[in-house]
Amino acid sequence: MNMKTLIKNGLVIDPANGTEKKTDILIADGIIRRVSGKLAAGRAQVINAAGKIVIPGAIDVHTHLREPGNEEKETIASGTAAAAAGGVTSILCMPNTKPVIDNQTAVEFILLKAHNEGRINVFPVGAITKGSLGGELAEIGELKKAGVAAISDDGNTVMNAQVMRRALEYAGMFRLPVISHCEDTDLSRHGVMHEGYISTIMGLRGIPSESEEVIVARDIILAKLSKGHLHIAHVSTRGAVQLIRDAKKSGINVTAETCPHYFTLTDEAVRNYDTNTKVKPPLRGGDDIKAVIEGLADGTIDCVASDHAPHTVEEKNKEYDLAPFGIAGLETLLPLTFTYLYGKKKLSLKDTVAKLTSNPSRIFNLGRGTLTPGSPADITVVDISKHYRVKPEFVSKSSNSPFAGWKLTGFPTHTIVSGKIAYKRKKH
Repeated sequence: MNMKTLIKNGLVIDPANGTEKKTDILIADGIIRRVSGKLAAGRAQVINAAGKIVIPGAIDVHTHLREPGNEEKETIASGTAAAAAGGVTSILCMPNTKPVIDNQTAVEFILLKAHNEGRINVFPVGAITKGSLGGELAEIGELKKAGVAAISDDGNTVMNAQVMRRALEYAGMFRLPVISHCEDTDLSRHGVMHEGYISTIMGLRGIPSESEEVIVARDIILAKLSKGHLHIAHVSTRGAVQLIRDAKKSGINVTAETCPHYFTLTDEAVRNYDTNTKVKPPLRGGDDIKAVIEGLADGTIDCVASDHAPHTVEEKNKEYDLAPFGIAGLETLLPLTFTYLYGKKKLSLKDTVAKLTSNPSRIFNLGRGTLTPGSPADITVVDISKHYRVKPEFVSKSSNSPFAGWKLTGFPTHTIVSGKIAYKRKKH
């Protein structure tokens, strides 16, 4: 059956093709067929995108779906539903599940569950080391064959430099990026927030900026040595931004991401001991926020990702020292990014969209992030004209977010995956 959908009257933003104009998009059988002005609807269902922007489906390259092992926090079904509600059509899911995604069978489990229960495209990330214990390398070739988009021990740092070197070398043979969680655990041990004035007066143990920067510097050196592709996760400090900037200028194969909480919140947000502000790396200072935005603007930081880390209310409802790190971020990724980067005139509209679409696709070789005819019809329609408040409850199983009640713009109205509507926003 020839199923058709026509998206009309929207401002189409497609950074991969340099497009920013009002035009229509015709979808048939899950593929983008035409991008042209004033297309006739015929028998196609019509989505009127007047007053809205139409972008390639957003790609979130850093999420935690918790399944297998912690299904009380999130499942592949609930996490992908949350992604669709957030305008995200593709995600990379991290391997720190129980058991760890460090073998072919584990990857196949994720892909099968995503196919049977998921709302969007799921690209698993395999572990760098067996059990993410930092010792013996996982079977990288086997993981690639099974279908991983990258490897990472996210949540843990590969503290052994020789192991990290070998990981970059072997992953390079398979054209896999190595995603680095940059944290010197000797410097950060027992810390729960950014080390500085606020941590001192609050009596909370701090995590210095240097704990991130030491590993960023080391891994850049190893990327130069190995000629592998290093991708640095959740950049949060001025020093890290500068190290990445210098590495790119030197021609080292390094890419980077940051998260909305690192350009919207500082350690001042921790003053009321709200455990929803407890993340790793921690919320930093105002100068770090400025540096992260500068890094996004000049291309040092390539992507904005959520680092979606859901936790139950019971887990977060503890004293600050004992609560787990993490924010449930899939459903606030787009509105925070559009509000604070484009809305605050830090980035152009096209550059803002690129951080969420074409750049992630290019870095991880996903074959998406574009509205080119012939491409999979992964499309997000976004309202950047109206402001809404973030609801305290999410589609996700977890709602551990410091952004509840914030008034933002850039919420999706439609999320389309392979030509099918995966999410449609209810009218207010």
